[in-house]
Amino acid sequence: MWRFISVTIFILAAFAQTSENPPYIKQCSRADPQLLDCLKDALHHLRPYLATGIPDIEMPSVEPFVMDNLALQLTGGPQGYRVNLKNMEVFGASNFTVKAIKLSENNKPFEARIALPKLVIKAKYFSSGVLIIIPASGAGDFAGAFDGVVADVRGTVSTDPRPEGTFMRVETLGLELTIKKVRLAVSKVFQNNRILTEATNLFLRENGHEVVKAMQPQLQKKLSVEFMRIANQLLKHVPIEQFLRD
Repeated sequence: MWRFISVTIFILAAFAQTSENPPYIKQCSRADPQLLDCLKDALHHLRPYLATGIPDIEMPSVEPFVMDNLALQLTGGPQGYRVNLKNMEVFGASNFTVKAIKLSENNKPFEARIALPKLVIKAKYFSSGVLIIIPASGAGDFAGAFDGVVADVRGTVSTDPRPEGTFMRVETLGLELTIKKVRLAVSKVFQNNRILTEATNLFLRENGHEVVKAMQPQLQKKLSVEFMRIANQLLKHVPIEQFLRD
């Protein structure tokens, strides 16, 4: 069962390439009857290191976590209100709490539930079409605050035994987000036209959860792809034996 302990993408940073464990590693024992609690503590131990980055294992800071773009159509029709968010920066990913872990058995996926008190997204905002009855094509800044975020993570890993140790690889990774409270706003848009800016922000305030619902499939997919890429970049450097002793 131990071969599947890559329960979240964040445990991937708890590795080292030397015989001595660096300060960001809290080592666990496979024989520990409280192994799941130890894994949770090991992940929580990583939080400050995730925030600053770990050069020794080529891990950049997750503050902010950078994504490319999201494209949304928020109203229907040929003149529907469309939004593009580009150069997205996500803040708050390192401030997580692992609520539950389920290790994989019999080739079933591992599962984890992770809580994040707050995520903030900053991006460049581009829009086109008609909002309510007002032409709403413009560009500016976008800010979103997401409170009470819960991420349900599910994935599979494989192992690769080598002379220097056993290495893991994340083969699939998916996540579903639940968000309790949403606050969205734009600024410096429509050449600072106050009426258009206020109309857009009124729409975002009153329809915040619907906007997030439209955003969620793309956001979840992009996060999954990025997290798996980072995970495998880390995993290829360090064997399992380095962070999990007998």
